[in-house]
Amino acid sequence: MGGVPVKHHTRSKVGRRRSHLALKKVQLAVCQNCQAPKLAHKICSNCKQK
Repeated sequence: MGGVPVKHHTRSKVGRRRSHLALKKVQLAVCQNCQAPKLAHKICSNCKQK
């Protein structure tokens, strides 16, 4: 088993450590065939074209 933390970590220190865990925005592209929004480098869910 691991050790128990002795010192308290402040909210700002915890927040700085977790700052890179934020979710990133989804990058949408436009389908060249039907102009519907789709995920980049994926098949269009509307018309099933690249």
